[in-house]
Amino acid sequence: MNKKKYKNLIYKTRPLTDLRDMVRQSVELYGPKDAYLTKDVPGGEYRGISYDDFGRDIDYLGTALIAKGLKDARIAVVGENSYKWVVSYLSVTNGTGVVVPLDKELPTNEMAGLVERAEVRAIFTSAKLMKKLAEMEGSLKGIEYIICMSKLAEDAATEKPKKAGKGPQIIYFDDMIAEGRKLMAEGNREFIDVKIDPYAMCSLLFTSGTTGLAKGVMLSHSNIVQNVVNMSKYVDIGIDGIGLSVLPMHHTFEMTCHIMTSIYQGLTVCICEGLKYIMKNMAEAKCTHMLAVPLIFEQMHKKIMKQAEQKGAGTKLRKAIRFSHRNHLYNHPEVTKRMFSALHTATGGRMRLFISGGAAIDPQVIEDFEAMGVAMIQGYGMTENAPIIAVNRDRCSKADAAGFPMQGTEVRIVDSDENGVGEVICRGPSVMMGYYGNPEETAAVLRDGWLYTGDYGRLDDEGYLYICGRKKNVIVTKNGKNVFPEDVEYYLLKSDYIEEVLVMGVEDPKSGDTVIKASIYPNYSLIEREMGSVSEEELQKFFKGIVDHVNEEMPLYKRVKRITIRSTEFEKTTTRKIKRFAKGNINEGLK
Repeated sequence: MNKKKYKNLIYKTRPLTDLRDMVRQSVELYGPKDAYLTKDVPGGEYRGISYDDFGRDIDYLGTALIAKGLKDARIAVVGENSYKWVVSYLSVTNGTGVVVPLDKELPTNEMAGLVERAEVRAIFTSAKLMKKLAEMEGSLKGIEYIICMSKLAEDAATEKPKKAGKGPQIIYFDDMIAEGRKLMAEGNREFIDVKIDPYAMCSLLFTSGTTGLAKGVMLSHSNIVQNVVNMSKYVDIGIDGIGLSVLPMHHTFEMTCHIMTSIYQGLTVCICEGLKYIMKNMAEAKCTHMLAVPLIFEQMHKKIMKQAEQKGAGTKLRKAIRFSHRNHLYNHPEVTKRMFSALHTATGGRMRLFISGGAAIDPQVIEDFEAMGVAMIQGYGMTENAPIIAVNRDRCSKADAAGFPMQGTEVRIVDSDENGVGEVICRGPSVMMGYYGNPEETAAVLRDGWLYTGDYGRLDDEGYLYICGRKKNVIVTKNGKNVFPEDVEYYLLKSDYIEEVLVMGVEDPKSGDTVIKASIYPNYSLIEREMGSVSEEELQKFFKGIVDHVNEEMPLYKRVKRITIRSTEFEKTTTRKIKRFAKGNINEGLK
């Protein structure tokens, strides 16, 4: 959607000093409007929670936390996405102490290690995770309180960690809210009158990796709110916006770009019941937008195309998409809604914007969704920049670009090659304070105010940023050629028969040179449907033919020379990205 007349459009925004300022402004501006849509029971009806109630719950919970002696404490939040997750997060940052969001999928030993490293004194969690905390009993010595966010206290009670000696006290979210309400009614203002330092650490986020390798990113109030304000200058959802919260809230992409930005813009956040309920919940709540990682959007795209093929309408759909592209029908939503009614009906009839992040997405997916009447943009960032560095404007974008550098953020390409590709560095108000307790790693990535991202990219003549791949992933051949595995993977994933792929460099025992190898996880259901039962030898031969065809599109030094067929999916993060260096992913690929 390259509407050039909007290239320099900057939406009007209001200034923020800190996260509490953000919440209080929004409560005043949007008070009775729904801030959240949530379900009290799985499969039930959505109910709304107003901005007024949202603001009060934060104050009640924060007041209760301070009354428990947790002023200036590090407090972890771990659990499934929920309204209470957000209230817990903001009750910590907005006057209590420092929040430590944790990935609920972490193995017990890794979670225990991060809790210890961060010197956590209290943990907000869900009933489902109480058992995991029980397994961490020996590592909970510094924990004073476990606060269960679930309303089903009777379920949580059966899975309370067995206390050895003193142990942590287990209390419930609803009881804390009641306690805070009572204290405030009696005149307690300890939480609501706390002076916020915008430049003090308010959030400690651990990057993916094992306990020993995960780095703790220190972000201040200012880091986060500046990201929210500056992103809102490029993307304005509209006051009637309802967004589906799909990605885990511990992830900074979901928390800053969706949750915080929604608060700032006065939007409504609908809590998704889980990945398999995306389309159902989207339609129920009549959502207008969704943030997700490429895998989710690509799966949606494949499903649409597959359903059309099964109905014998595949050719018709592709022709309609091409027609819409040629005639720029994204300018005429009433037309695209009629032409592509199946998509719009399935998404609730109001869906108008998809935002992709976390990794590069196939530009064809963006172009097809836009042709069908749902605008789609992607952005680029990292936790160390809270997270957005660049993002496409909502009314002027390029499908294959990460977008324009954010307002107030300066981006440069250093050590570039003959094609202008080099390391992306940036500086601005959202650059992190540093890595917690790790001055060496901090010094390695923060130099003279510039954040060295570790990503390779380039800038085009119009100022769009393009990301080519991770610096640490680059495969260097013996003749000095750099191969970005992400680039080769992009071409391979164009095949419907390839579900997932990981490209790596391996040494050829004969020549001693580095050659490109692809570890492929096939789309087994499609192969079985079209080809029936096939032997391993036949499967290897089939994919060799696909790879040979793909190789013709690439220069010689990028061509895949070895392939391995996997029987299982790759290990992934909770945001559905393949763990490139996970032992199981690499080992099977090197067989």
